[in-house]
Parts: sequence; C-alpha cells; structure tokens
Amino acid sequence: MTSILFILNGPNLNLLGTREPEIYGTTTLAEIEAACVARAREHGLGVDFRQTNHEGVLVDWLHEAHEAAAKAVIINAAAYTHTSVALLDAAKAITPPVIEVHLSDPHTREAFRHRSFIGEAAVRCFKGEGLASYLHAIDAAANL
Repeated sequence: MTSILFILNGPNLNLLGTREPEIYGTTTLAEIEAACVARAREHGLGVDFRQTNHEGVLVDWLHEAHEAAAKAVIINAAAYTHTSVALLDAAKAITPPVIEVHLSDPHTREAFRHRSFIGEAAVRCFKGEGLASYLHAIDAAANL
C-alpha cells in the first residue's frame, strides 16, 4: 500500500494564476497539484490534494489525514495561518507530521502575516519559493 501525503490548501488559493501575480506568481493551483503529484510519485508516495475556503473544512481534513494514517500533511493554510487557533489545535492533535508551505515569504510582507499558528505545530516550513516551496516540502516529507 502506497503511503499518502495530504496536501491541503486554504482560502483564495483557488484563484492562483490570476490573484496578485506580483506576490503569488502565475502558476495555477492545478499546475501546483500536477507538479506535486509528479514529485510525490518519484518518492513512491500518493497525494490527496485539496483546497477549501472554509476553516472548519481544513480542520476536518486534518482529522481525516490522522484517520487515514497519512505519512504527512503539507498545508498552505493561507490567511488562516495567521488567525486560526482551531487549525493549530487540530495540527497538534494529529499523528502525521505537519509541514507548512507558503508561496511567498510572510515575513517580508505585512506585520500581521509574521505570526504563524500552523508554524507552532509544524515540523518544517518552506516559504518564498513559489511552487518550489511545495516540492521541497514533499522531499522533506518523503525523508521523515
């Protein structure tokens, strides 16, 4: 049975490719998904790639990753990174290690983006490299 990575994406990431390309680039979420599936396959891993605009759904998906005994959860919680204690609590409550990713580097942006609740539970963080942030996270997950 193939080990699975849950790759979870938060609010507004469905608009990638057109949303503030000067910050997030022009790569679409579908292109990120395809690249992630290909990289994971190189490591013999499967991917469950999801996106939602709803905080509670992300919490449910973290629980689902736990129930599925996922190898790891890679999460770009987007704006919820900086606001969601619920996601922090969920990430701390599950067994699979959590790896945080960001397309941009939140520490080079507005002050309110400098705190990461997800980061308080994550074993690693990859940021500021666009699509490569996800690919580095997959490589790290494969080596856990």
